[in-house]
Amino acid sequence: MRPSLRAKAISVCEDKIARKGEGVGLSFYAFFTNRNDDPELLMEAAEWWIKTHALDHFEKAVKIRQMIQSGQ
Repeated sequence: MRPSLRAKAISVCEDKIARKGEGVGLSFYAFFTNRNDDPELLMEAAEWWIKTHALDHFEKAVKIRQMIQSGQ
């Protein structure tokens, strides 16, 4: 996952956790706007989420943040 996507994903996770608590879940779609303005980046996130890590559609934001911060 490229550094800019990692930074964005961590930021989104931290924002969701701050607003809704540590039990909040999210999908990789949360890292993007409603428009598909960067399909390559969306596919990169989808591949990391689905193909590389076989994650469920919704996962806890704290889990995703920890995975990304640890370099997974």
